Amino acid sequence: MQPSKMSSGAVFLLFLAIFLSAFGLAADKTRPATSKSLRVSSWSVQWQPAQLVNGAPVVFQVKPSARLSELSGKWLEHNVFFSYDATSKTWYGVAGVSLETHPGIYDLELKGTTSRGSEVSFSKRITIRTAKYPSIAVSVAKQYTEPSAEQLERIRQDKTVKQDVFGHTSAEQEWSGKFRAPVDAPVSDVFGTRRTFNGKVQSMHQGLDYAVPKGTPVSAVNAGTVLLASPLYFEGNCVVLDHGQGLLTLYLHLSEIKVKPGERVERGQEIGLSGGTGRATGPHLHLAVRWEGVYLNPATLLTLKLP
Repeated sequence: MQPSKMSSGAVFLLFLAIFLSAFGLAADKTRPATSKSLRVSSWSVQWQPAQLVNGAPVVFQVKPSARLSELSGKWLEHNVFFSYDATSKTWYGVAGVSLETHPGIYDLELKGTTSRGSEVSFSKRITIRTAKYPSIAVSVAKQYTEPSAEQLERIRQDKTVKQDVFGHTSAEQEWSGKFRAPVDAPVSDVFGTRRTFNGKVQSMHQGLDYAVPKGTPVSAVNAGTVLLASPLYFEGNCVVLDHGQGLLTLYLHLSEIKVKPGERVERGQEIGLSGGTGRATGPHLHLAVRWEGVYLNPATLLTLKLP
C-alpha cells in the first residue's frame, strides 16, 4: 500500500515543531547558570608563608582571570577582606590559622564581582600542617594565679572592655607595606609556648616577648587606629591597634602609654614605653597579633612581603 501524502499545511506544522524543538535545545545550552555566581577555573592564588601551620598568619594573593570591582573570601569559617593593588594587579587579603586548627586540607572560597556586575567564584584547596611549640614553667605573683574576689571583679570588667574593643575592628585595609618589629631587641619567649604559672595555672603564650628594659620606646608595627590605650589586670598598660581587614596588634606590660583611642598612627610611630605592668615576670614587651578572634604568631607576620 502506498503511504498517503501529507497536505502542505501538515508539512508546515511538522517543520515548525521541529524548528521550535531545535531552538529550545539551543536556548538550554546558552541559558545563564541559575546559581548566584559562575565558578571559574583560571585564577592564580598564592599565599605567604608558603607552608601553613596552626597559629600562622597568612596573606592571600589573588589574580583573577577577569577585572573585578570587589573580592571577598571565606577561610576556616572566617571572612577574608581583600584590597586591590593596582601596581601588581593583585588582590591581597590578611587571614590566619588558629592554634586549634587540625592538620588537613581546607578550602579558600573566593567570590568576586566583575566590572560588568557578574558574580564569579573560585575555590582553592590548601594544606595545613602541625607546628611544634615548647612548654615552660613560670613563677608570678600569687594574685595572678589566685585572685581575690575584688580582683576577680576587675578581671570580669576587663573582659567586657576587651570584648567591646575586639568587636569594633575595621574591614578596610589600614596597614601598608611590611610589618616591622616594635623594638630592636632579642626575642625572649616565642609564640605558642605552653606555660604553667606557679605549678597550677596553665595557659598558651599568645604573643612574642622582647627582652627590653623598662622605658624602651615601643613603636607601631604598621599603620592603624588606636582601639584601646589603658591599663588592664593581666595585660598591664596596654595598647591595641586596628590595622584593618580584621587584623589587630596588642602591646602589653607598658610602663607608659603615649597614644589615645581613636588616634591614627603610622608604622614606626612611638606608642608607649616598655615595662613590667600586669602579669609579667619582669620588664619586657609582649607583642600579640589577633585576627577575627584568633591569636597568630607575630614572628611570622614580620617576615611577610607586602605591597
